[in-house]
Amino acid sequence: MRLLLVEDDLELQANLKQHLLDAHYSVDIASDGEEGLFQALEVNYDAAIIDVGLPKLDGIALIRRVREQERGFPILILTARDSWQDKVEGLDAGADDYLTKPFHPQELIARLKALIRRSAGKSSPLIYNGPFSLNTSSLEVRKSEALVSLSSSEYKLFEFFMLHQGEVKSKTVLTEHIYDQDFDLDSNVIEVFIRRLRKKLDPDNQYNLIETLRGQGYRLKALTPEQNGDE
Repeated sequence: MRLLLVEDDLELQANLKQHLLDAHYSVDIASDGEEGLFQALEVNYDAAIIDVGLPKLDGIALIRRVREQERGFPILILTARDSWQDKVEGLDAGADDYLTKPFHPQELIARLKALIRRSAGKSSPLIYNGPFSLNTSSLEVRKSEALVSLSSSEYKLFEFFMLHQGEVKSKTVLTEHIYDQDFDLDSNVIEVFIRRLRKKLDPDNQYNLIETLRGQGYRLKALTPEQNGDE
């Protein structure tokens, strides 16, 4: 999952970025509202974290302009203000949730995960696909209850697939959603991670779990609960 963090407090920005990286997110950062707006309109993020009190363009105005351009990714606002009117203004501008400073980074991450799940039509932290499951809280992947060990990049890719089961995703889209702005989009690393996921999750190609569609990209096959490999 690729996130946009717009925060002008550089110490808080660095702290939050590290916590988000530890939670297997890729993070782009902006330190003012104008830079945040530019990035928000250039990249189709999975979610954004936006501070209300930003220089150049405040967070409320930033959110309004993002929504005016029909960018629909979830937005979590950060505010140092205690007034309920300020929180309502942020939500009315198009934010999906808010946190009042100071807060614990783990609460931010939990709220963020919930927003991303809801935007993908998932209510539970446990996401299933046939015998496969992914827990967005514990960051665990299982196949028929057996734990599957994935690297951070493999997990990011599989989580994105699990949130978009049955949807065709191009290599460019996959790269944009799991890597930050400094990554080389022409890299063939996605193909490497696809091969690794196939080997770890479906080594005998029993499910044809990750399909290749020539000229289009890849698709995680949507399996029914009955397709558990035991029949």
